[in-house]
Amino acid sequence: MDTLRREVLSQRVRQVKPSGIRKFFDIINTMPDVISLGVGEPDFVTPGHIRQAGIRSIELGHTRYTSNYGMLELREELAAMLHRRYGLTYDPKSELLVTVGVSEGVDLAMRTIIDPGDEVISPDPGYVAYEADVIFAGGVPVTVPTYAKYEFAVRASEIAPAITPRTKMILIGNPNNPTGAVIPQAELEGIAKLAIEHDLIVAIDEVYSRLVYDHEHRSIASLPGMRERTILLDGFSKAYAMTGWRIGYVAAPAPILEAMLKIHQYAIMCAGTAPQEAA
Repeated sequence: MDTLRREVLSQRVRQVKPSGIRKFFDIINTMPDVISLGVGEPDFVTPGHIRQAGIRSIELGHTRYTSNYGMLELREELAAMLHRRYGLTYDPKSELLVTVGVSEGVDLAMRTIIDPGDEVISPDPGYVAYEADVIFAGGVPVTVPTYAKYEFAVRASEIAPAITPRTKMILIGNPNNPTGAVIPQAELEGIAKLAIEHDLIVAIDEVYSRLVYDHEHRSIASLPGMRERTILLDGFSKAYAMTGWRIGYVAAPAPILEAMLKIHQYAIMCAGTAPQEAA
């Protein structure tokens, strides 16, 4: 590339640094006697009945594309689960999208909602991909601090002063990656109040929600006035030890989900058939 006279790489990709934790993970993989606590991955393999479902899918020749939205049977099961868990009602035909992991869902949410210069608020520390996905979408990442005395849970009082006329979205993980912090109910309600007051979208990553043990997890999407402004992101990686299967989903109002589908169908087409049947 020494003979090229212009900058080949885009300004956006040059803004983003490679993931430090992935570099660390690659190094650890070359050291067999080291236990890695660096990556959010269960220390056991995918349960046998799930593996067998994936194997059966392949052996039956289910190797073709599915709907861009994902298999309807899976979306129907997801809709039923969200209703049981949170009392939320989503139309499986138009308000649920099966993604290649939650990470794709976060990327789709950013590229669907964010215009160049729009600000996205997220807690620090937070999942390493959040800032990069905002930048790739042309947005401006704005981080708010979290504190040990509050067990690193993001607080509405920290988010409020960070909101400006350019703010379009709040992006949070609940529970948080990497701290494991669970947002208390009062703070969740405070964040919802801010979102409604300032007409913001909330993208909520709940992939760790089944690892909450001391109380029942509640989704911000279930709070009054929040379903229509929430992009709910979840998946199977953490709860079912399926990190390598790359299977997640998005639940959102139909106009938002249909817009996300535009990007998904051109970039990905659909999630893998065997992982969907295993899920």
